[in-house]
Amino acid sequence: MEKSQIHMDGYIRCVNMIPTIEWQGNKVRILDQRQIPHKVEWYICKDYKDVIKAIKKMVIRGAPAIGIAAAMGLVLGAYSIKYKTYKSFFRRIKQISDEILSSRPTAVNLRWALDRMIRLIQKMEGCSIDKIKEILRKESENILKKDIEINKKIGKIGEKLVPDNAVILTHCNAGSLATGGYGTALGVIRAAHEAGKRINVIADETRPWLQGLRLTVFELMQENIPVSVIADNAAGYLMKKGKIDLVITGADRIAINGDVANKIGTYQVAVLAKENRIPFYVAAPISTIDSDIKNGDMIPVEYRSGEEILKIGNKYIGPKDAEAINPVFDITPSNYISAIITEKGVISDFDTLIDIVDRDTDK
Repeated sequence: MEKSQIHMDGYIRCVNMIPTIEWQGNKVRILDQRQIPHKVEWYICKDYKDVIKAIKKMVIRGAPAIGIAAAMGLVLGAYSIKYKTYKSFFRRIKQISDEILSSRPTAVNLRWALDRMIRLIQKMEGCSIDKIKEILRKESENILKKDIEINKKIGKIGEKLVPDNAVILTHCNAGSLATGGYGTALGVIRAAHEAGKRINVIADETRPWLQGLRLTVFELMQENIPVSVIADNAAGYLMKKGKIDLVITGADRIAINGDVANKIGTYQVAVLAKENRIPFYVAAPISTIDSDIKNGDMIPVEYRSGEEILKIGNKYIGPKDAEAINPVFDITPSNYISAIITEKGVISDFDTLIDIVDRDTDK
């Protein structure tokens, strides 16, 4: 793994200028988000198995970013295939796709990106294998480019829901580091700031990986957007005191009825928001809506090692032999969600989700 580090006052600067993921020759370079905010360290993927490791080990996270990584990983897999016939090539690339798909079960963008790449291969049966590999590479680059464009559209649409002088609560990280760039929930916040609105952001710390503290607070500080961090269990108190005007989060998968899977803790924030009559918005691309999932009960929820709860970094903060239950995501029912902000517009009537997905040419 290649390492490149920048230190300044104990943490790095200008993260918005550092790409989350990109091609470097015939390798994929991923910003190791486990090291932020203290240093820049690149995780270099030479083959698709390296990409799988990066996804599983949380080197890269965030549904859109994982989708981009999956597409690039499939290209690395294609580079490794020596077969010259389409039939043999397709059989092997499908096996590789299935391996990548198994890396994380909840975020639908992973499957979306792989399905898109496989459909493209199916259209190229008459092409040479070298040509197929070339087109797959270009498509992975296009997925990255389009993700950034979509995020900016989401931001432009969503900022109209943000009043001047608003205090916005967000949970986890749905910014540049979770996407190809700009962000979904943080894209709305960035767009509001760029529009000249005086906003303040409160970020839940987001245990156990502390993405809110390490990544969201860090991103916003780089752009001089006022931000404070709170313990995850402080949100209800601040809502009750009238200190929060709206909530914006991202999403890892959205059921066709509007139920949303997102980072663990999102559900309780949504319940608290409704109890205190505070708008709760979800910002996500159309690709996050899964037309095969009727409701949130059908969404698979990933569980990870209990050690992630028992430790901060490499240090145990409690008894080593304590039992720990570690679901990574939870499901927020649609009745707690005020609207979903997408690149196609603001959706508050969730009965229309299926029509919007059907009309989307990228699905």
